[in-house]
Amino acid sequence: MDMFEANRQRLLSQRAPLADRMRPRSLDELVGQEHLIGPDTLLRKAIEQDQVSSLILWGPPGSGKTTLARIIAGTTRSRFVQLSAVSAGVADLRREVKEAADQLGMHEQRTILFIDEIHRFNKAQQDAILPYVEDGTIVLIGATTENPSFEVNAPLLSRSRVLVLQALGDEAIRSLIQRTLEDRERGLGTRNLTMDEGALDLLVNLANGDARFALNTMELAAVGVDERGGIDTDLVRESAAVRAAGYDRAGDAHYDTISALHKSIRGSDPHASLYWLARMLERGDDPLFVARRLVRAASEDIGLADPQALQVAMAAQQAIHFIGMPEGALALAEAAVYLATAPKSNALYAAYGEAVNDVRDTRNEPIPIHLRNAPTELMAELGYGEDYRYAHDYPDALVEQQHMPDNLRGRRYFTPTDRGYEREIQQRLREWREILLKRRRETSDGETDE
Repeated sequence: MDMFEANRQRLLSQRAPLADRMRPRSLDELVGQEHLIGPDTLLRKAIEQDQVSSLILWGPPGSGKTTLARIIAGTTRSRFVQLSAVSAGVADLRREVKEAADQLGMHEQRTILFIDEIHRFNKAQQDAILPYVEDGTIVLIGATTENPSFEVNAPLLSRSRVLVLQALGDEAIRSLIQRTLEDRERGLGTRNLTMDEGALDLLVNLANGDARFALNTMELAAVGVDERGGIDTDLVRESAAVRAAGYDRAGDAHYDTISALHKSIRGSDPHASLYWLARMLERGDDPLFVARRLVRAASEDIGLADPQALQVAMAAQQAIHFIGMPEGALALAEAAVYLATAPKSNALYAAYGEAVNDVRDTRNEPIPIHLRNAPTELMAELGYGEDYRYAHDYPDALVEQQHMPDNLRGRRYFTPTDRGYEREIQQRLREWREILLKRRRETSDGETDE
């Protein structure tokens, strides 16, 4: 390396973002992920013995996916090439594969091809990598925040080991912050900064397990430090601006969060329901997406135990259309709390599911002829509607009549619970059965007397 290049590298190193400068360079420096790279783990042994095969690193932002890939390359003395699936194409892949083949043939040096956000590659791009993973030309390490089961092609997935990285724990983030304050070579140690305990606790909390967010916030806070050299809570809050999102609107955590909201409503917990609702809305989620789930919960988990629940959920959806956000958030909050505190029943949900199964799994026999309309003379001549019993012509508007196809005659789906309004439905159905049974007995007695 000539003097010019050495100087350029030195300047780049000095001006690199704090998060990049503080990136761990060895397994011992890496904080968190002890379940993967702790002492005596299989992955650590494979790295130290240069026996690493292709990997898919799945974890949230700032959990150390890129860092781990770089450490693996450094420990195994492999050539490290990094591509972003956002900007790289098939031509870039082929160029890097050719270079990897040359390095392997001439210098017997393996290449680790690190593809960040591999879930953004389409099928053709992922297929283009596959032959070179199979023949060992490259060791692929893909990083993704999305579930690889859905986002990575099955052939590529089957030739890679999926490693699940976890968001860093509070103690890991805390130790990283303290190391940054003390490190005079790569960190902020030459600034002699102090950070009070409240500011440290706040930053750990706001980081939400994201090391990059913590370091980026510290770097900005250091700019705003006055002559006292202290970072306090106000400075941390201002530097953080917006807490790390924790999920994007198309990712797994998006669906995990709406699931948590739905299950909190089902579990009759208004407090958790409000929390998960706020977490989604404050992260910029689509309020209509949330409203649709509230409508579903009203039908699926409350049903006729409280028929008003569906009306409340639909009213919240209309409120969002009418006034929008952020004001509409209160309508969604009202609906969420109403649903959470309403009596619960999945009787309607279960009943409809059984009806659907019968439609799918049994013979769809003709509609009983007495239930059919007869709008034409021909239909009337064919017997359509003949012998139909008009319920309002009978006492209590009740009449015994077959309403199901012959093969499902007597089939029952809806069994109301004794919760909420369904208790009244249960009682009403019981009374109707008793009335019809009494009539049947009276008719039978009359026939016997004759």
